[in-house]
Amino acid sequence: MTEATCRINEIFYSVQGESTWTGERCVFIRLSGCHLRCNYCDTEYAFREGSTMTHTQIHDQVRSMAPSCNLIEITGGEPLLQKSIHPLMTQLIDAGNTVLIETSGACDISTCDPRVIRIMDIKTPGSGESHRNDWNNIQHLNQNDEVKFVICDRVDYEWARNILEKYDLSNRAKAVLFSAAGQMPKSSEIQGIEGLNLRQLTDWVLQDNLPVKLQIQLHKIIWDPAARGV
Repeated sequence: MTEATCRINEIFYSVQGESTWTGERCVFIRLSGCHLRCNYCDTEYAFREGSTMTHTQIHDQVRSMAPSCNLIEITGGEPLLQKSIHPLMTQLIDAGNTVLIETSGACDISTCDPRVIRIMDIKTPGSGESHRNDWNNIQHLNQNDEVKFVICDRVDYEWARNILEKYDLSNRAKAVLFSAAGQMPKSSEIQGIEGLNLRQLTDWVLQDNLPVKLQIQLHKIIWDPAARGV
């Protein structure tokens, strides 16, 4: 029988830069391919770059890279586009790892092993991809999962605030994360964005007393924001 494979963009050992897991040592498995083109995307290189690896090759590289690290994040691109990621995540968990998956929310998250911790990015209007949100995913969230909004401007903030309240997200998930979109230049595949000042977003959250967690991209503070593999 032919072993299952995934198309992998990169595998690297770093610290978690986002979510409630920020600061934890983590091995990242970045899959290739994405069907979205968010205006603020900072991993455009993952749209097409990558190579095919068997599950055994992936698992062996993860273990050789950081033998004592049991936190693994599956990211992309959009990792749920590759159906073969599911048995890999189950294998990694069965081997004693904690597995996080960062997904756009435009794919069905109910297909994940129930032990996987899902970090779901609900796309705001400023992303240019809010029409792709799969709202059925809301009912599948649990107290291990996290929901993320990348806020581009005041319109995005008010939109996200309404979604937060409409779906009672702070009680459905472990955490609701608000991020200020970073500046991103226009390219051949993404529209680009001016970005939002973090202080402005902080003021809005405090004024409305929202039950959310503000987050920054820690890895972009430690390393050059354009650096890969961190």
